[in-house]
Amino acid sequence: MPLSDAQLERYARHIILKEIGGPGQQRLLNTRVLVIGAGGLGAPCLMYLAAAGVGTLGIVDHDTVSLSNLQRQIIHDTVNVGRPKVESARESLARINPDVKVEAHQVKLSAANVLDIISRYDIVADGCDNFPTRFLVNDACHLAKVPLVSGAVGPFEGQIATFKSYERDEAGKPFANYRDLVGEAPPPGSIPACEETGVLGALTGVIGSMMALEVIKEITGAGTSLAGRLLIYDALDTRFRTLRLPHDPKNPLSGDNPSIRDLNSHA
Repeated sequence: MPLSDAQLERYARHIILKEIGGPGQQRLLNTRVLVIGAGGLGAPCLMYLAAAGVGTLGIVDHDTVSLSNLQRQIIHDTVNVGRPKVESARESLARINPDVKVEAHQVKLSAANVLDIISRYDIVADGCDNFPTRFLVNDACHLAKVPLVSGAVGPFEGQIATFKSYERDEAGKPFANYRDLVGEAPPPGSIPACEETGVLGALTGVIGSMMALEVIKEITGAGTSLAGRLLIYDALDTRFRTLRLPHDPKNPLSGDNPSIRDLNSHA
């Protein structure tokens, strides 16, 4: 359907960009994006995707808002402490843009439900905070042939990658996926959690916003995909690095008919 007068005004700064234009904005409005986690990374990612006019936003998060979240999870506010994050985020997104339909999944992802949820969407943005979920989401996106934009942060450093391992690069080789970046989950407790090491709140805003940008690029075809590369941001040195991320033929996803349960025996 043609854009309404209100939409033409709302998205005017997108429409005048030759890389997006009216057709690109229509694609945004017709796309379904799933965001894993409504936390430090998911919060800015969701807000910018809603503002951009992504037609349907799914949110997966089984947690509730705590006071310590508010230093970085800007989609939530003080009055929502104790409420489910998916409901707090849904209300914030409705205030930002009534064009957007929000689908809340207040569940913990597992081998039993991850493929069913992810297969309903056109693209996934993963901002979760644990390795088991990252492997689940990566494997499900590979099997469902859904692009995955993945972000992660430490105290002062963040990284972003786009995974489309079901596609091949110009040399005919499969693009990398998360298992090419992290071969296997570290032993429990070997990597300190955010509550132990801390994290700079604004850093999650930078990485989460860049995740939204990469999602928008994948939807509209603007610019160059980050597939096959890893972007690293050092906040203390104000330095960006982009590394090539090749696919490892020994990656278990390269096998014949891998299953989520076999790949993620912890789930």
